Amino acid sequence: MKYIDEYRQQELAQGLAREIRRTVTRPWVLMEVCGGQTHSIVKYGLDHLLPKEVELVHGPGCPVCVTPLEMIDRAQAIARRPDVIFCSFGDMLRVPGSESDLLILKSRGADVRVVYSPLDCLKIARANPDKKVVFFAIGFETTAPANAMSVWQARQEGLRNFSVLVSHVLVPPAMEAILQSPDNRVQGFLGPGHVCTVVGYEEYEPIAAKYHVPIVVTGFEPLDLLQGTLMALRQLEAGKAEVENEYPRVVKREGNRVAQDLVGKVFEVCDRAWRGVGTIPQSGYRLRDAFRDYDAEHLFQVGSIKTQESPICISGLVLRGVKKPHDCPAFGKECTPQHPLGATMVSAEGACAAYYTYGRHLHMKPAAAGKAKELEVAHS
Repeated sequence: MKYIDEYRQQELAQGLAREIRRTVTRPWVLMEVCGGQTHSIVKYGLDHLLPKEVELVHGPGCPVCVTPLEMIDRAQAIARRPDVIFCSFGDMLRVPGSESDLLILKSRGADVRVVYSPLDCLKIARANPDKKVVFFAIGFETTAPANAMSVWQARQEGLRNFSVLVSHVLVPPAMEAILQSPDNRVQGFLGPGHVCTVVGYEEYEPIAAKYHVPIVVTGFEPLDLLQGTLMALRQLEAGKAEVENEYPRVVKREGNRVAQDLVGKVFEVCDRAWRGVGTIPQSGYRLRDAFRDYDAEHLFQVGSIKTQESPICISGLVLRGVKKPHDCPAFGKECTPQHPLGATMVSAEGACAAYYTYGRHLHMKPAAAGKAKELEVAHS
């Protein structure tokens, strides 16, 4: 299939791996920001093609993974109401809250529906004027334009029974938070291709200059990721720190100005909590005051709900690139896709789920396996 198979050619991948081995002269740590990139790396075993000097760590670019536990609980509090039709993308239904998940609520009678676009919710709202239709608006800059459009269109139509529970986060502030952390190991980034499709990569240039780290905007196919890795390593070896675009077939430096304009009309930047990471200043979106009547958190008064993370789950360390999934003593034991402790296991883009799906839990490091056994004994 054109544009898919040609980015998965084995000979070209092996050629890029050989060039990476020729390029590297010392150890380097790169972070792929996006969960989709993590999934491809683990699925195709790209990290195993790299020389031992090159380590890939997994970043916070999985929107489901970084949605705070308290926001999941707020969503469930709204979904339990008999006058509500709660709509969400499918990957949020099995994300565990403090006591349950949206799928369990649905099985108990809550009107929880999977949609493929926030605009689908407007159709549901028109067809159910006696119900309050709420959309769970999560994600990075990638999903913000469609979510903004749904709110904009609802106001244009005067549709009063539609609202959004907003939990939007932004990539650049998270990258800066990682680089400022005292336990940071990241020396270069494979930038998020889909995010940059919307916002471009101009705002990444000051980050590369300030922290002296190369950032290579990269696609999601094996050859994209290997080529992006090679470009980042060439910069590191040469002492450079620039933003490069490996994904020009999709990404432009300026991004999509029309989408950016719409997002700016509906949303404004605010502080946001990230699951496992904490609150990062100016790292998210919220609705502007002009659209307050479409803010579900305000309408249903759920903002006061606060919760605690599982003390066993180390997803925060995984999202910051400090640990790998198999470093967690619960990985593949107490924590599986069927019984996840955290969103990095339940999300299709989560690093833990990717490691589990492709058998990395069957080849844990001896230390990690020993810790898992100790934990299993302790809980028995």
